[in-house]
Amino acid sequence: MRILWAIALCCALGSATAEEAGTRIKDLAGVAGVRDNHLLGYGLVVGLAGSGDSLNKTRFTSHSLSALLTKYGITLPGGVSPDSNNIAAVMVSTNLPAFSKPGQKLDVTVSSLGDATNLRGGTLLLTPLKGVDGSTYAIAQGNLTVSGFGVEGLDGSKLTVNVPSAARIPNGATVERGVVSPFGTADAIYLNLHTPDFTTAKHMQDVLNAALGTGSATAEDAVTVRVQAPQDYSQRVGFLSYLENIRVEPGEAAAKIIINSRTGTIVIGSHVQVRPAAVTHGSMTVAVRESPAISQPNQLADGETAQVENTQINIDEENNRMFLFDAGATLAEIVRAVNQVGAAPSDLVAILEALKQAGALQAELIVI
Repeated sequence: MRILWAIALCCALGSATAEEAGTRIKDLAGVAGVRDNHLLGYGLVVGLAGSGDSLNKTRFTSHSLSALLTKYGITLPGGVSPDSNNIAAVMVSTNLPAFSKPGQKLDVTVSSLGDATNLRGGTLLLTPLKGVDGSTYAIAQGNLTVSGFGVEGLDGSKLTVNVPSAARIPNGATVERGVVSPFGTADAIYLNLHTPDFTTAKHMQDVLNAALGTGSATAEDAVTVRVQAPQDYSQRVGFLSYLENIRVEPGEAAAKIIINSRTGTIVIGSHVQVRPAAVTHGSMTVAVRESPAISQPNQLADGETAQVENTQINIDEENNRMFLFDAGATLAEIVRAVNQVGAAPSDLVAILEALKQAGALQAELIVI
């Protein structure tokens, strides 16, 4: 009996280890049609403490205010323009998540459109939020939350922390209508890989066919894997929950070196290799210093006091050693060799570019 229990325990541990191997499908791919939708609206913020738009300069804010007042039965006399700096024209943006239902709340971002300097203390008036099709999907309104602030002195000096001309309204929008998704009507579910890779798509196809049956999944290209779905809509949520927790061994990434030219950040992939190459890298510093001196003649000499230039030239050349890359040098060997010569990030970029031009670098060099 103890032997049987030991065998069962070993099988259970082996099964658990097998299940933990690989990466979940939900971390590798997304479901086609299940995505956020961008919404945008134009509105007015009122109640600002003199930090709003200058209506004599920002004409569209003045026209918007006049149209708003007319909507509520207030008509300004001809040639009269409202004069207030407590109002600001803003753009309101948010994302409508997939499967959003009417009545749900969304956070919105409010950004100044005119010359308003600070939105602190303002209130956004009723603003329709529309999608790319022109339909209204949400309505936004509420008090603004501003993280930045700015102060100004009488002498014109200014101090600004963060961005006071942009604000947030938590739960500031209410969903009025949802977006129709093909999730419940299509005869199949399409899984789109976050990172296109033929090997990963093939592995996902094989794993899904082993779990669901032969022919259930088909890799259409390096991104999309088609999976047959139950026709009963009520079963699709459970089916997709099962799918996204299946683990797949992703394909190994291609050999790449990413260089950020602005920050000096360099990322070298683990599969980067170098063909046989010898590299030496050093720098020469030439310093020229001028130290003027005063020439004073003797008392009985017939001469004049004069300034004499004393020039000193120093040449400092780093004594860096040459290092040799053997065939198929790995990432660890590359880093170790570069560290031995004390190369800075800018020097490393020059070395990598030279290796690429020499045909010794077996990797894609990407500069962003």
